[in-house]
Amino acid sequence: MIKRTIFNDLVSHLDQKEISLLIGPRQVGKTTLMRMLQEKAAQKGEKTLFLSMDIEREREFFSSQSSLLQKISLEVGKGRAYIFLDEIQRKEDAGLFLKGLYDMDLPYKFIVSGSGSVELKERVHESLAGRKRMFEVLPVSFQEFADYATGYRYEGRLSEFFVIEKEETLRLLDMYLRFGGYPRVITSETQEEKTRIIDEIYRSYLERDITSLLRVEKLDAFSGLVRVLAGQAGKLVRTSELSATLGIALPTVKTYLFYLEKTFIIERVTPYFGNIRKEITKSPAVYFFDLGLRNYALGGFGMPLRPDDAGFLFQNLSSLLPLRMKWRLTAHASASFLFTILYGRNFESAKHILRRSAAWSFIFFALIDLSR
Repeated sequence: MIKRTIFNDLVSHLDQKEISLLIGPRQVGKTTLMRMLQEKAAQKGEKTLFLSMDIEREREFFSSQSSLLQKISLEVGKGRAYIFLDEIQRKEDAGLFLKGLYDMDLPYKFIVSGSGSVELKERVHESLAGRKRMFEVLPVSFQEFADYATGYRYEGRLSEFFVIEKEETLRLLDMYLRFGGYPRVITSETQEEKTRIIDEIYRSYLERDITSLLRVEKLDAFSGLVRVLAGQAGKLVRTSELSATLGIALPTVKTYLFYLEKTFIIERVTPYFGNIRKEITKSPAVYFFDLGLRNYALGGFGMPLRPDDAGFLFQNLSSLLPLRMKWRLTAHASASFLFTILYGRNFESAKHILRRSAAWSFIFFALIDLSR
């Protein structure tokens, strides 16, 4: 099993009254984390109940708040208990549903998960203001992958491993950038099996999130947009050009981009100007949350990396380095990202700080060399 760094934060939040809300893409391990949390609570002698809207016979308990509370009372009584609700995105008006439960001041701690959707990231966020803590569960990071791939022999000492085992580090990095961070893809042993699983993940996303939940009818056009974005990952994206290339109306392109962002497939990063008005009016660059999915959409899943892809690799540094970057450098930039360092936004300053961490700087500068 792949250890997730977010697990300790989730365990710490079990003692808080707020709803613990796990959101993220499909099949990144949210249900596994929920089961592990349930086991953790049970080991302390706490009463627990796990219900999932993915299981047909359990959906009836989500028909109303009273139906759910009747089921909870039947299974764990009316005292303190931990209630796990999985795949809540299937519930219409999930935010109001959970808000009502929380406001009843029940003796239950609710731990809820849902795959990325507009409902979860927008309306649930608003409905549960002050009532929840949101945890984004994303594909496995490179650090988590490296720990798993080395059998946890260097757990807590990866920095030393990266410096001493440079060749092995680059081999692992190459694997991660080719196949991505979906847990089932990582744990599969053959490329054939990895390909089958990423295909299943992508098709499930299109069928369950895009078609069923978001009611997108032009699935070919949507898939075409994903493919075009995969080919332009890390580059400026202009909606007017996408509209012309794909023959899709401009409002539709904007809607599809919105859906892709809210379902954790892409992230749009605006250029840094130091002026908010300029930032929101300039064309963003688009990056994929998972490189394996991006490669699959482009028809190159598992294939050797091409030198002209190197610039895009910097997106992955957002999961490799301690600080996450939100702005792209503008004119005369030599790298795709701006590292915001405590003492300024100068790229040379960033390099100076990174050199103080030999492990991260090794990976960072290796990628810079590839991009030249």
